[in-house]
Amino acid sequence: MKIVVCIKQVPDTVEVKIDPKTGTLIRDGVPSIINHDDKTGIEAALTIREQVGGTVTVVSMGPPQADVALREALAMGCDEAILVSAREFGGSDTYATSGIIAAALKQLDYDLIITGRQAIDGDTAQVGPQIAEKLHLPQVSYVEEIVEAAEDHVTVKRQFEDGYHIVKVKTPCLLTAIAELAEPRYMSVGGVFDAYQKEIKIFGFDMLKDDLELDMIGLKGSPTNVYKSFTKELKGAGTVLKDLTAEQAVEAIVKKLEEKFII
Repeated sequence: MKIVVCIKQVPDTVEVKIDPKTGTLIRDGVPSIINHDDKTGIEAALTIREQVGGTVTVVSMGPPQADVALREALAMGCDEAILVSAREFGGSDTYATSGIIAAALKQLDYDLIITGRQAIDGDTAQVGPQIAEKLHLPQVSYVEEIVEAAEDHVTVKRQFEDGYHIVKVKTPCLLTAIAELAEPRYMSVGGVFDAYQKEIKIFGFDMLKDDLELDMIGLKGSPTNVYKSFTKELKGAGTVLKDLTAEQAVEAIVKKLEEKFII
């Protein structure tokens, strides 16, 4: 089975800071990591390969430094890595990004595409489904378990609000992975060494332009944009009222609301 995993290099959100004047992310000096849901997808792909055979190709769209994330994926055991990168792609929103990645995937042979459900720096959960639509593929989102994988179909358990669905879908198809799908393996020492001996292929603008909506890529071609980013405001510890009866609790709460002129 030929499996493609789409990954994104994202800032480690534990350390992300916001510029208070511009409202934009401060990325300088912030370490980058593979988006967690995407890393889960890598593990799922590697597990399927171990069960039924085949290859795992990892694809990432980003600047040249996304090379590091791709090499980490190679060190985990992926067979091939492709970086989709060009100045023309900079600033793309989810619609533009999905179109660019779909154009790149048209250059590949695949039975199964796996993406993460969403990226921790955007949380839109849009790119995976949009890729499927642009490639005219059946898709299953929020996959929490691969029940069965075969050359002509996969059967998955899909997380739902108050339960789950068991879905059998013909290949080629696209799945979006959630954190519960798998526990990503660590890189091996030998894998790290091998990863830096392998070539990472670059898919640039000239290679993909014939399959792109040229007026719908990059910042200018994106139909949406982020107006401002901001962190949650810190709140005080508040007041804890203990050992009160229901009537006393109501009286105390009402008194506090009156003191703050809320009521």
